[in-house]
Amino acid sequence: MTGGYDPSHFAPLVAIEDRHFWFRARNRIISLLAKQAVSEFAAGYRVLEVGCGDGNVLRFLEKACPDGVVVGMDYFREGLAYARGRCSCPLVQGDLKLPPFGKTFHLIGMFDVLEHLPDDRQVLNDLWRILDAQGMLILTVPAGPALWSVFDEASGHCRRYRKEDLEQKLRECGYMVEYLTPYMAGIYPLVWLSRRLGKRSGPDGMARAVERDLRIIPGLNGMLSVVLSQEIRWIRRRRGLPIGTSLLAVARKA
Repeated sequence: MTGGYDPSHFAPLVAIEDRHFWFRARNRIISLLAKQAVSEFAAGYRVLEVGCGDGNVLRFLEKACPDGVVVGMDYFREGLAYARGRCSCPLVQGDLKLPPFGKTFHLIGMFDVLEHLPDDRQVLNDLWRILDAQGMLILTVPAGPALWSVFDEASGHCRRYRKEDLEQKLRECGYMVEYLTPYMAGIYPLVWLSRRLGKRSGPDGMARAVERDLRIIPGLNGMLSVVLSQEIRWIRRRRGLPIGTSLLAVARKA
């Protein structure tokens, strides 16, 4: 399950994830959804993050799921090396096509990974097979083909998703979709404008696009953190947002 991801991206991400508004907002939202999901399971439930990378989200899953066994899995050894310094849970280097587990999981998370993989339906089927009969999947992906840019190309994305397309794929792969909404609505105008103004200029242009999107501008970064924090109230109540640069889904094994 290599997809188009470049493991050289781990180092610059680790340097900014704790401070960058986008990662901070996503971690808060994922923590909320994970707490809601595991509240219905008995102690000892099993949680798996597929594509845990450098452990940025995994460490928050550990805190959100204190009564369960949390496991992180990634294809890349480079990412797991960072995760070992951030998490105390078991880490597994493996491929979802040949999962090295003897048990199923009550909660599986895959956060901004599916878009890197050419055959996303096969990935959803592979996840389904290691999900407990009463298990739940939490998924985040980039939204809106209209927002496709050089940043997506540099990041190794295969696609950005429409809400209806993601829902259809989940249902076709045997999931019952409980909640599906765009999020990161507060930054949509800025992202849309930057995509319209951005221009590709060879490899150097791609590098600049990534640097621009990950740059931390202190005043703006703080303001956008506040703006995105308002979405948590809507998501806690499972209300849909009208727009967003990303999608999040909560689905159950049908």
